[in-house]
Amino acid sequence: MSQTIPTAPETKRGVGSRKPPGPRSLSPLGSAPAIARDTQRFALEMWQHYGDVVRFRLLFWPAYALYHPDHLKYVLQDNHRNYDKQFPMMKTVRPLFGNGLFTNDGASWLHQRRLMQPSFHHKRLAGFATLMTEATLAMLERWQGADAQHVDIPLEMMRLTQRIVGLALFNLDLSNEMDTVGRTFMMLLPLLSKYTFVPFPPLWFPTPRNRRLQAGLETLNTVVYGLITERRKRGTDPGMETGDLLAMLLAARDEETGEGMSDQQVRDEVITLLLAGYETTSLALTWTWYLLSQHPEVEQRLHAELETVLSGQTPTVDHLNDLPYTRMVIQETLRLYPPAFGLTRHTIADDEIGGYPVPTHSIIFLTPYYTHRHPTFWEDPERFDPERFTPERSVGRPRFAYAPFGGGPRQCIGNAFAMMEAQLVVATVAQRYHLRMVPEHPVEPQVLFTVRPRYGLPMTLHPR
Repeated sequence: MSQTIPTAPETKRGVGSRKPPGPRSLSPLGSAPAIARDTQRFALEMWQHYGDVVRFRLLFWPAYALYHPDHLKYVLQDNHRNYDKQFPMMKTVRPLFGNGLFTNDGASWLHQRRLMQPSFHHKRLAGFATLMTEATLAMLERWQGADAQHVDIPLEMMRLTQRIVGLALFNLDLSNEMDTVGRTFMMLLPLLSKYTFVPFPPLWFPTPRNRRLQAGLETLNTVVYGLITERRKRGTDPGMETGDLLAMLLAARDEETGEGMSDQQVRDEVITLLLAGYETTSLALTWTWYLLSQHPEVEQRLHAELETVLSGQTPTVDHLNDLPYTRMVIQETLRLYPPAFGLTRHTIADDEIGGYPVPTHSIIFLTPYYTHRHPTFWEDPERFDPERFTPERSVGRPRFAYAPFGGGPRQCIGNAFAMMEAQLVVATVAQRYHLRMVPEHPVEPQVLFTVRPRYGLPMTLHPR
């Protein structure tokens, strides 16, 4: 899994040049086929060959790949109003995400964000802690008797986080439905990832790929609309109901018109939160177990902290501040394997980044996966070292050198939920088991919208 990182990536041309460096493509699609074929390789090669600001052509539009923390900060925070999500490729994922928080923009996005924010308030999050550990303990009970047997860790983590997100956000045990939803997401994401960069032929054309996409979307819609219909029948007042996110969405009313959200609007938000709520956290946990299995000295220190603080108890929200090393293990995992490989934006008006002019209607690619490996800010960047996140070693590091949940106004709404969940799950499982890789099993990251192990991650369970 090693890769050559440039020792000091810098732009090759002087500041003030009319265009940043970048590849020239004779293909009518520009660099789109190369990105669709291997996004990770393309992003790395651009950085190695051209530096922190790279210009290329994507289909019919100018595109820029940015790797420096200052550039992420500028696009996501300092001048975020000039960067929206109305780029052509975003239209390709709208059949799945609709107009939810992931794809929405402007006043509509802000309205939805404010509506959902109370569900992620820290006081509400604390109430989810017991739910998270109880779901984890139920998984461990199921693991009993599987000692030294192969366990499909990505699948196990997906089932666990699916159950947690269903109960926490929708007050529903979606175990049966989520098996269907999980399999469907796993089928759809690779297809949509490639279609995003080479959107031909259009989805309405009956190719085998498009038939699979349409069938998957129909499956998801059947499940989600079923949940919405059932909840509407039960009533939607969050004061009378569960007070969960689904109840809040259904009870929401426009301040001016008094109109509620349509089933389509609610569906879009539910789909977005289902994917964000289980896919990214399950992969963070999966990579955590892999990295711990490869670094016994880190695992040993993690176990020492858990024994000192918990002494065999089930962790609670009150323990989290006393488990700093557990948190650092997760932070370092997210540095090496951030939930999203990259973030994409579209320029509303002409701008300048890194001394280079960026015209209107450019497509901007931000790459936290490689910003997290920038050797200017991370010593020996490929090494797994949780102590990078001690207060002493974090002093002076730019805020956007580490951006696993994005940043600025559109920072992931569920980042605190995800961190609490990961910390509690790791603390609960690691007290009970060592997890070890199946010998000689290949491990390679596969970049889709998320970063997952291409060949799965079978591991064996060894009681502590």
